Amino acid sequence: MSRPDHAPASPTRERSRHHSWVRVFIPVALILVWLVGASLGGPLFGKVDEVSSNDQTTYLPESADATQVQKLLGEFNDSDSIPAIAVFTSEEELTPTELDAISDAVADAPSVEGIGDEVSPALPSDDGLAVQAFIPIQSDAELADATAALGEELRAAVPDGITVYITGPAGFSADLVAGFSGIDGLLLGVALLAVLVILVLVYRSLLLPLVVLSTSLFALCVALLVVWWLAKFEILLLSGQTQGILFILVIGAATDYALLFVARFREELRVVQDKGAAVTAAWKGSFEPIVASGGTVIAGLLCLLLSDLKSNSTLGPVAAIGIVFAMLAALTLLPALLLLCGRAVFWPRRPKFEPEVVEAEHGMRTTGLWARLAGLIKRRPRVIWIVTTAVLLVGAAGVTQLDATGIPQSDLVLGASEARDGQAALGEHFPGGSGSPAYVVVAADRLQDAADVLLASDGIDGVAVTAADSPSGTATVTEDGLTAVGPPGTPAPEPTTVDGDVLLQATLTDAADSDAAAATVRELRSELNDLDALVGGVTATSIDTNDASIHDRNLIIPVILVVIMFILMLLLRSILAPVLLILTTVLSFGTAMGVSALVFNGIFQFPGADPAVPLFGFVFLVALGIDYNIFLMTRVREESQAHGTREGVLRGLSITGGVITSAGLVLAATFAALSVIPILFLVQLAFIVAFGVLLDTFVVRSLLVPALAYDIGKAIWWPSKLWRRGQD
Repeated sequence: MSRPDHAPASPTRERSRHHSWVRVFIPVALILVWLVGASLGGPLFGKVDEVSSNDQTTYLPESADATQVQKLLGEFNDSDSIPAIAVFTSEEELTPTELDAISDAVADAPSVEGIGDEVSPALPSDDGLAVQAFIPIQSDAELADATAALGEELRAAVPDGITVYITGPAGFSADLVAGFSGIDGLLLGVALLAVLVILVLVYRSLLLPLVVLSTSLFALCVALLVVWWLAKFEILLLSGQTQGILFILVIGAATDYALLFVARFREELRVVQDKGAAVTAAWKGSFEPIVASGGTVIAGLLCLLLSDLKSNSTLGPVAAIGIVFAMLAALTLLPALLLLCGRAVFWPRRPKFEPEVVEAEHGMRTTGLWARLAGLIKRRPRVIWIVTTAVLLVGAAGVTQLDATGIPQSDLVLGASEARDGQAALGEHFPGGSGSPAYVVVAADRLQDAADVLLASDGIDGVAVTAADSPSGTATVTEDGLTAVGPPGTPAPEPTTVDGDVLLQATLTDAADSDAAAATVRELRSELNDLDALVGGVTATSIDTNDASIHDRNLIIPVILVVIMFILMLLLRSILAPVLLILTTVLSFGTAMGVSALVFNGIFQFPGADPAVPLFGFVFLVALGIDYNIFLMTRVREESQAHGTREGVLRGLSITGGVITSAGLVLAATFAALSVIPILFLVQLAFIVAFGVLLDTFVVRSLLVPALAYDIGKAIWWPSKLWRRGQD
C-alpha cells in the first residue's frame, strides 16, 4: 500500500536531508567568512608603508643613549626633519661662478616639495674640488620621492661637469625605502609562483595547487588585516624587514600545513567512499601535528618578546599572528574547499577507492623512493646516523668563519647606491664623518669640559654647539670657548639650552658607519661618563643596535630551545625523543650557518652580517625545522603503538616522506624568494633558511632522525608507557 502524499517523511530521510544541508552550509559559510576577511585585508598590501618605519632609533631600547639623544634632537633644533647631505664634486677646482651656481641651487632647494627651510650654506672643501650642504627632508614627506626630486633639481641647476650626490641619513633611508619597495608586488609574486610550480610538479594537478595557494593567500590577507590595524593604533611596530618576513612565513607555513592535510585526505579517500568522512578523518589525523607544529613556531617567535630591540620583539607577535591564521586557514578554509571539491580536486590523478589494496599494503607503500630508503635504514641504521652526523659536524665547523658583528650602514642595500657613492665622495674631500656627527648632550655648565674631551680625541675633527642666535644655527667650540660669528667684537652666540642641557655636534674624522668611528664613539662614551653626558647619532645608534642584538642572541636562543623541548615532551610523551630531536635540529642549524658563512665569504664576498642574522636564522630554522620532525615523529608514534617502534619508524618515514619533502621544498622556495629584495639582511636570511630547510628535509629528517630512532628502538619513548609496554 502506497504512502499518502500528505504522510510525514521518515525520520531517516529527514536526518539525511538535514545532514546534506549542514554539509553544504558549513563549508560555504566558512569560505564566505574567509572571503570577507581577505577582501578587507587584500587592499592593505599597498598601504603597509603608511603604518611602518625603517628608522633604527625607533627600535632601540628606551634606555639606550642613542634613543634618548634622538628624542632631544627635535627640541634643540625645533625640527624632526631628516638631514640629507648634498655633495657636489668636480674633476677640476671649482670656479667662483660654479660656486655661486651651487650656492644658488642650495638656497632654492626649499622650493622642492618635501624639503624644509633650514638649509645650511654651501661649504667648499679645502681642496676646492667639492662642496657640501645640509638640506632637511620634512618628516611627513615621501622620503624616496623627496630625495629623488631634490637630486634632479640640483643637477639641473648646476653647470655641466659637476656631479651631484644626495647622501647622509636621508639618502641611506631612501635607499632602504627603495629596497623594500618590491615587497608588496615582486616578493609576493615570486613566492607564489615558486610555490605554484612546485605544487604542480608534485601533484600533477591543476585545481589542487590553486586550492592550496588560495588557502595560503587568504591566511596572509587576514593576518595582514589584523597586523595593519594593530600597527595603525601603535600597538605593534612594523618595518619593511618585518613585513617581508611575515609574507614569506605565512605563505610557507600555511602551504606546509595544507600539504599535510591534503596528504591525509588523499589517504582517507583510498579507504572511504564518502568525501565528508574523508575530510573528517583527515581533520582528526592532521589536527594534532598542525597545532603542535604551529604552536612550536608561535612559542619560538614569542620568545623574541624578551628582546631589547623592538625590531625583534615586535617581529615575534607579528609573525605569531601570521602563524595563527596559517593554522586556522589549514584547519577551516582548506577542509571546506576540499569538501566541496571532493576527489575532483586531484584531477586528472584522482585517488581511487581501493580499500583492498590499502589493506594488502598494510597502510604503507612497499615501492618507491621512501620505501627503498626505509629498507636501507632497516639494514644499516647505525652506519647511517654516524656518517650523517660526521658530515654535518664538518659543515658546522665553518661557523667559525661567520662575521656577525655588524655591517656599515652603506652596505645594508645591495646593488647601486647614490648614498653610498656620495658618502665615498664626501670622505675624499671632507672629514669622513661630515653630515653624520656624534651628538653629545651635556649639562650647560659642563659644556667646555665635554668639548675639551672631544677636541682631545684623534677621531674628532671639530666641535660645534647648537645656537639658535647664530646664522648657521651652530657655533664652533674651541679650547678657548665659543667662537664669535661676525665682525671683530661681535659677542659669541649663546648655546641653545633644553632643561639645562646643551647639544654638542662632534664631526668624526672617519666615516660614521666605519669601525674606526665606532671605536671613537665607544671611547668618548667612556671618557664622558663622569660628566653624565649622553652620546648619540648615526654611529651611536649602530653601536647600540649591535650591542642589543648580541644580548638578544645570547639570551633568546637558549630560551627557545627550552620552550620547544618542553612542547615536544608534551606532544611525544617522552623525554629522550625530544632531547634527540632538539640536538639533531641544532646540529642542522650549525651546519646551515657554517656552510652559509663559507658561501657569504667565498662566493658572495659579503662585508659581514648583522648580529641579528644568527638569531633570526635560529628562530626560523629551529622552530620551522622542528615542524618536520613533529610531522614525522607523531606519525611514527601513531604507527609504533600498533606495530612496534622499529616498524613504526619505517612506516612513518615511508608514509610521510613525500609530503614532508614537498613541504620542505615549498618552505625553502618561499624563503629563497626573500633574496629578490636587495637588502643584505634579507638576502642572507633567505640563503640560511632555504639551505637549512633543505638540509633538514633531505638529510636530518630523512636519514639522521629515522636511523637514530630505529637504532635506539622503543627506548626512544622513555619514560612513557610506550617505552614500558611497547615493543621494538
